[in-house]
Formats: sequence, structure tokens, C-alpha cells
Amino acid sequence: MGHRDIKKYILHCSVFIMVCFLCLFGYIVYLQVIASASLLANPLNSRGNDASNIVRGAVIDIHGKKLADSNSPGERSYPYGAVMAPVTGYLGDNIGSDGVEAMTGSDLIGQSRQMQMLGPIGQAFQADRGNDVRVTVDADIQELAYNALGDNRGAVVVLDAETGAVIAMVSKPAIDPSEVEADWNSLKNRKDSPLLNRAAQGLYPPGSTIKVLIADAALDEKVTDLNEKFNCSGKLQIGNEYIGESHGAVHGNNLSLRDAMTVSCNVTFGTLAMRMHGDGLKDAFERFGFNEPIGCEFHESQCHLPDFAHLGDGDTAQVGIGQGETLVTPLRMAMLASAYVNSGKIMVPYLVEEIISPSGIVIKKASPQKWREVTSPQRAGIISEFMENVVKNGTGGAAAVSGVRVTGKTGTAENSGGRDHGWFIGTAELPKRKIALCIIVENSGGGGAVAAPIASQIISALKNR
Repeated sequence: MGHRDIKKYILHCSVFIMVCFLCLFGYIVYLQVIASASLLANPLNSRGNDASNIVRGAVIDIHGKKLADSNSPGERSYPYGAVMAPVTGYLGDNIGSDGVEAMTGSDLIGQSRQMQMLGPIGQAFQADRGNDVRVTVDADIQELAYNALGDNRGAVVVLDAETGAVIAMVSKPAIDPSEVEADWNSLKNRKDSPLLNRAAQGLYPPGSTIKVLIADAALDEKVTDLNEKFNCSGKLQIGNEYIGESHGAVHGNNLSLRDAMTVSCNVTFGTLAMRMHGDGLKDAFERFGFNEPIGCEFHESQCHLPDFAHLGDGDTAQVGIGQGETLVTPLRMAMLASAYVNSGKIMVPYLVEEIISPSGIVIKKASPQKWREVTSPQRAGIISEFMENVVKNGTGGAAAVSGVRVTGKTGTAENSGGRDHGWFIGTAELPKRKIALCIIVENSGGGGAVAAPIASQIISALKNR
């Protein structure tokens, strides 16, 4: 081998070693700079909870009531127990963390993510108590909604429609967070899924609550207008199949779109869905963001939409009445309702209002953000008036509250595993704010009889708060 060949091989080896070094360096930079936030927030990463000499900060509600607290290192209590479980989440050495305990773990032990990335060096600046986290939730409303569900499984979401602040996020059944680690093996295998936050992670067919979106889309696509009159004979024939009305109702002739919403006419909304075909429906669901993640603080299950391009007429009609393959979370349905009381805008939902240092200084404060503009202010006003009539003269009468403009839409979602689920989505214009809410009561039958009264209780309680 010649001298020139040796030099060539040395050069190749040097280049190879340099490339390996650069790859390693790049990966370290990626872990430290780009991926650090997601790695630190991962509920399976116990490093953010490893603060053996630190008293973990408290989680408090919007009025200062303690939802999670510690008096000494390694100890944690949850005064509201299962009521607040979807909000606080849980914390354990062997199971990681969830909820606010996970999303603000570094704040609660008094270290920013930047300090955590410094490792042992950051510990030199560690205080003996972490920061407190004030959340947007109102503990009294959370407790009321939890109790109103009774022995039923289900979920409740209440949002400030103008800011996106989560006023209540209830899931039932739930478990006291202080008991989760000890009972982890049995809890994770339970058929009723008590560790699932149904409000943000439960997936359900929306039933007739989706008709507010279908009405908006039909007007937007110009497949109908406010003057058209529909005829409901009680059944919509599609080939050799039929879509019928609830309880065999026949709504008759001369139904306006407003009337059809008020009585929740399946014939009308199945017809409108078929007029829009797959493309029109796909555009509508995408306009409202059902195909995209919200990008909020907490984990949400991805909604499931049908393959609109390959739907037959029957399946297309089913989309129009909220059945078939469409699956949504209660959070998304509360956000859908919020657009109609907020001039067509949906805000990003959020839970963390403030991070407060041990000395009482607010070191972080939430900044509400618009997620997307889903419909025009004019059309939002039209659909909102339809929904108001549902409460005044239709299936949502049980949601009414004296002196408050309440809008809503009930829903009954067929469930292959048992009795139908009952839905209610709606809004209320209160003296101090506008709220949007969603209630689902599993296996309860009609939403007007079971879910709408819960909405009335919540709105009444919030009326003067």
C-alpha cells in the first residue's frame, strides 16, 4: 500500500469520525433544545417529580381553594378527591403523573425547564418550596357538575367562550388521585375506565348535537336557505333503507331550517347532508377543526371522522344526524357551541391561569389565544337564534334559566354497547361572561331529559358568580 493510499484512508476515517461526532452533537442539541420540553412533560418521565427535599407547590382553583397540596417533601393531598381528578391528575414514583401535576410539574417543584436542563447545576438555585399553580377551574361548579351526574358515567365541560378558560372539566367515574398508585394494576384494567378523562379523551358519536354544524354548513354551501320548507313524513328513504325520527315522530310539511332544528328533524338533516355530499361535509368538519389537534395544554383524543370521499348516500345521511363513524370528544362539542356565542371564533381552551412563586409573585400568566374563526358573525347569529329556540320551544327546554339567554341542542347517540347516550351542548350569556358547555350522560337515553337539566343547574350557579 502506497503512502498516498494511506493518506487517503486516514482522510476517509477522519471524515467518518467527524460525521459521527457531528451526528452525536446534533442529537444532543436536539434533546437539550428542541425535544427537552416534550421529554420533561412526558408523564412517564419521573425526573420532573424528583425533588426529595422540595415541598411541592399547591394547585389552587380560580378563587384560591386548594385542589392539591403538600406540607412536607414527598407528601401530597387532594382535598376534593375524585371530583377534581381530571384537572389535578395524579402523581406517583412508579406511575409518573397526569393532569396539572404533569403539565406544570417543573413549576410545582420550583424549577423552570431551562433550569432542569442544567441538571445538577440547576439544583444549586432550587428553593425549598415549589411554585403554586392557579387553574381556571371553579371548584364549586366542578363539584356541582360532578354531583349532578349522579351514579351515571359521563362528562361535563364548561368554558368561558370569550377566553377559552376551562371553568369545569368533569369525568365520571373517577378515582381520588391519592389512591391511584396503590391501586394502579386494578384501575388500569377496570372496564369502566376510571383513569380516562372522558371530557377530553372520551370518544362518542355526537348524535343530534352535530346538527348545529350541519345547519351552518348547509347555509355556507348554499344547499338550502332560510326560506326553504321541508317535508317530514317520519322517514327518509335511501334505497332500501330508512332513517326514522325519534319515537316515530312525524313533523309534517312547511318546516323551515329553524323549525327542523327546534324539533331535531332527522329527515331534514339527513337530506341536507346528502345534498352536500362527502366533499361539502369534509370541508365543514375541517373548517371547524375536527381533523386537527387543538394544541392546548392537556391531552385530547383525536376525533374520528369517516372517509368522506367513499361514503354512500346512507352513510352520508348518518353523518348529518351524528351517527355512523363520527366520534368526538365532549371538549370539542363545547368548543363547537362556543363559536355561536363568540361571533364565530373558537378560543384555545386552557387550564393554567397563573404560576405564583412562594413569595406571592405572579411569574407566569395565561394569555388567551384565538384558535380559529370557524364561521361568519352573521351565520353565528343565525345558528345561535336557532339554538335559542331549541331551549324556548323545543327539545332543550329543561336547560332554561330565568333571566338568562340560554341556547342549546340536545342529542341522543345510538350506542351499540347498550342504552343510548344523552347529550346537551349550549351557551349562556351571563352578566359577567359568556359560557359554552357540553354534557354527556352515558347510557341515559334522551339528552333533553337527562343532560339538559344539568346544564340548567350549572348556568343557574354561574349566573351571579
